[in-house]
Amino acid sequence: MPAPTVEEIVRREFADAPVMIEIARCESRFRQFDEEGRALRGEVNPQDVGVFQINERYHLEASRRLGMDIFTTRGNVAYARHLYNQNGTRDWGWSKGCWL
Repeated sequence: MPAPTVEEIVRREFADAPVMIEIARCESRFRQFDEEGRALRGEVNPQDVGVFQINERYHLEASRRLGMDIFTTRGNVAYARHLYNQNGTRDWGWSKGCWL
């Protein structure tokens, strides 16, 4: 059985929160890595990382304290879940026009 795609992982993790699936679609088009295999960086802000475009400046240290590596699919999705559980969709306000 092939490994699940990033989109499949996001859809499974956020089956209970469809808005987060839309956020991942808007933020990265369900991509964790760029064409060269590096963690996807934001087009507007290169400090935004991965499928949920988690901002390093504000979240890298906290994600590491929680044992989550935002540079991996699993860690990026897990930290997005953590943020969603704490703040709802507030952390993705800049892209709200796309996912609402």
